[in-house]
Amino acid sequence: MQSFLKVIQLHKNESALIKSAAKGNREAQHMLYELHAPKMFSICRCYIKDVQHAEEAMLNGFFKVFTNLKSFREEGSFEGWIRRIMVRESISFLRQQKNIEFPVEEIDFKNTHNDAINIDIEVDQIQQLIDALPEGYKMVFVMYAIEGYKHHEIATMLNITEGTSKSQLFKTRKMLQERLKELNKNTGYGIK
Repeated sequence: MQSFLKVIQLHKNESALIKSAAKGNREAQHMLYELHAPKMFSICRCYIKDVQHAEEAMLNGFFKVFTNLKSFREEGSFEGWIRRIMVRESISFLRQQKNIEFPVEEIDFKNTHNDAINIDIEVDQIQQLIDALPEGYKMVFVMYAIEGYKHHEIATMLNITEGTSKSQLFKTRKMLQERLKELNKNTGYGIK
């Protein structure tokens, strides 16, 4: 019973848990993993279509987390620090798997219409739509729309220009709108 109370006490104080894990305490590392793995897996899964590969990227990311835990300075949230590692690990995995292209095409953003489409759709269907995107489009979309990165941050992380990031996001939105319209036709969902 005492060890259970000790675990609860450690769990409540994440800062102490992080310090203990940084010193190599396997139990503390395991607890941090259990605490953050579900969210981190979902981050990797947003980037990587194959579940097993997403899990592999997450595990590699956690290896980097525990290897570099002493460099965490508590200047931001621990979860945010881990998220950045997982995003970079996912991007690195995708780069190793295939050559990701970011086609550059001039787009006049001022003269385009942003037709909003709202349909009833399941989370799994949304993930399928995202998974079907070309890798470059998907990475920019997930980084911008889900992770909240700014275009200059995306450009830096992906080694592309800020304009390319904006262009990729624009094209992704158009592609998703078209696929949502098609889904609406095929499934009979009502547009709201």
